[in-house]
Amino acid sequence: MSLNSKLIRYCQKFRNTQGILERHCKSGNICFGAQQDIIQNGRCITTLTTKEQRLLKRETTSICAPVNWYYGAPRSQDVFSQKDGNNIVRSPYEDLDIPKVTFTEYVFSQLDDHKSPVCLVDSSTGRKQSASELKDITVRVASGLTRMGYKKGDKIIIFARNCMEYPVMFLACGATGIVLSTANPVYTPSELGRQLKHSGCVAIVTLPSMLETVRKALASDPEVKQNIKHVISIGGGEGCVPFSNLAEDDGKAFPENVVIDPMTDVLTLPYSSGTTGLPKGVELTHNNLVANLVQCIRGPMKLDPNTECLMGFLPFYHIYGMVPVQLGAICLGTKLVVMPKFEPEVFLRAIEEHKISYMHIVPPTILFLAKSPLVEKFDVSSLKTLVCAAAPLGVGLTGETKTRLNVDITQAYGLTECSPLTHYDTYPGKEGTIGQLVTNTDGKVVDIETGQALLQGQTGEIMIRGPQVMKGYLNNQKATDEMVVDGWLHTGDIGHYDKEGYFIVSDRMKELIKYKGYQVAPAELEALICTHPMVEDVAVIGVTSEAGEGHGEVPRAFVVPKTDCQLTEEDVSKFVQEHLSPYKWLRGGVELTDSIPKTASGKILRRQLKK
Repeated sequence: MSLNSKLIRYCQKFRNTQGILERHCKSGNICFGAQQDIIQNGRCITTLTTKEQRLLKRETTSICAPVNWYYGAPRSQDVFSQKDGNNIVRSPYEDLDIPKVTFTEYVFSQLDDHKSPVCLVDSSTGRKQSASELKDITVRVASGLTRMGYKKGDKIIIFARNCMEYPVMFLACGATGIVLSTANPVYTPSELGRQLKHSGCVAIVTLPSMLETVRKALASDPEVKQNIKHVISIGGGEGCVPFSNLAEDDGKAFPENVVIDPMTDVLTLPYSSGTTGLPKGVELTHNNLVANLVQCIRGPMKLDPNTECLMGFLPFYHIYGMVPVQLGAICLGTKLVVMPKFEPEVFLRAIEEHKISYMHIVPPTILFLAKSPLVEKFDVSSLKTLVCAAAPLGVGLTGETKTRLNVDITQAYGLTECSPLTHYDTYPGKEGTIGQLVTNTDGKVVDIETGQALLQGQTGEIMIRGPQVMKGYLNNQKATDEMVVDGWLHTGDIGHYDKEGYFIVSDRMKELIKYKGYQVAPAELEALICTHPMVEDVAVIGVTSEAGEGHGEVPRAFVVPKTDCQLTEEDVSKFVQEHLSPYKWLRGGVELTDSIPKTASGKILRRQLKK
């Protein structure tokens, strides 16, 4: 029997120095209420039902509950094992059953279980949608897409900011076997055109405000333009199919007999640069997402749908906003307030109005909450838990935010290639770590040179194995084979683990630059800058942002001008700004140089540039 999650959250609201909801590692118990209250009163500081008291006291003499009533059952206190000479770190929790069903079947089952009267809320308009309404519109849209001629195996791209139609497209495509690719809403026409061409998408779902970018992307490449059968606009637009046509379909064309293999059929195709290079299409199967949702909502995101309210401001195109935030909240049955993008006052007002209690977040937003004077103008006291991922979060900023807002802050970790979650810390958290492995997941740290599995405390590359690991990269078997070896995925991150199986990320092997949670591939910038008529050679590295903690790194370009050319640093910066999204701009500056240090095989020696 699961302990009442409302009780868990209620106890977390009380901040007692003796520890509330304290995990006792040795006994494997979670304690409810202050120790003093337990000793004096023999009960938790909140009201327990008689049944709950009997259940709790049956196991211990105080009011506490075994961990397995909160998050699976403990496997053992030893999270390490040795097999074939490998030192493998296991999740401290027992494996959970992963249903072998399609993504839409699984989400529909969760919607049926919770029957949420308010599932989604549009922060801009106040429009609401219940669980039953979400199911109904999914059937209609799936039917409408079928009438338009789309079928299993086709690829459709959604190029839009967060909106209530986003999860509908996921569910409708999942039901019909269509693969949904997601694109960054700040893409330029050339960036969007590249993804359209590489993915082989045959339709676009977008917003009226983005139609100009779509039209320019189509005009830039005749092949892409020929492939796209329809542009579907959420709100209408000249030459477009209104999304409302799909939403108002009678549902009779809903495909009942589509054969989908959850283990091999691809559900979604987000783009990621992996550990290096240009963005690649990451093939995530139905089972990948179902597995990661189970790992979320039956684990560290096990929340009470009757009391919790979540905020969806992280972009849904990104794997973090896509799965734990958007789809996790829907499967939990909690109310999700959908926000198109982060705008400080709108963000704070939504927290105040909707009493947001639990929020997935990134370091720049933590920085805003810790330091902005604007926060004092709004009531954000409903916030209880912040979970930070996408980039490392410093201990100093964590403490400052905790003190100001009186919230719990923990960290999580994942990759697009892992659907994304692999690690998740739980209250009270272990600062400076990304937490322990989620259920059904193994990890190890290997020597960068030899590949030998290392022991606790030894630093190397972190590797992951589990049901959430991707099928592969679209049309790129070489990159897939380099990324996943014998079921183990290379994260490209350097770190170690401690005696309790908590992982600490200390550096990155990968060349990727992370700016405010965005991935910036040096190879993409280098490829562009090399097209400048006055550039001979170029190398791009990441340097620490002068904006301070929470902003991560920014790109800096080392450029070799062609002989007898009067190239300036400003010329290079403006060239990049004209072609790429703002988060890829050369905020770290441009340095003109005579040569780029390289190995004999032609690889750039970036470490020399960083000295």
